[in-house]
Amino acid sequence: MNVADLTGVALDYWVARSLHDFVREIHFTDSGETVSVRGNDRGHPWDGRFTPSTSWEAAALVLERAQRLEVREYVNRQQAHCVANFEGGHRTVEGRGGTLRIALLRAFVASRFGDTVDDMVRQAQALVGLRAEPIGEQTVGLSVEDVPKPDGQIGDIGSAPR
Repeated sequence: MNVADLTGVALDYWVARSLHDFVREIHFTDSGETVSVRGNDRGHPWDGRFTPSTSWEAAALVLERAQRLEVREYVNRQQAHCVANFEGGHRTVEGRGGTLRIALLRAFVASRFGDTVDDMVRQAQALVGLRAEPIGEQTVGLSVEDVPKPDGQIGDIGSAPR
């Protein structure tokens, strides 16, 4: 998918993926229509909805990472243009959109992933650098080494671990 075409939840998802220095986990709420993240940005924890495409509060995380930023908004054509360098980015990038926020976010994603990205994966993920790994639900208190023993006696402690 072209970064220049990202909107809504897909744009929010790829911005979260681009913030790998801040976001630890990505989840989806509202039947998969809203991105939710867990992370810590420079001492400020974030655990909840992450909608930079509609909120300057979330988009400010991107704005704070800009090292060079030139923006233009063309009112008559309802088009915004952004040229930027971002902290941790690979090159000077451009972004365009219907608003300055959308142009900024598209430029940020392009600085991390280039002009195209894969399809959005709508499942819980943990970020490891630029990679995302699926998070599955874990069974509480059960591990391979701790297999249930139906005929064990209450109070059996067994041998000490080595």
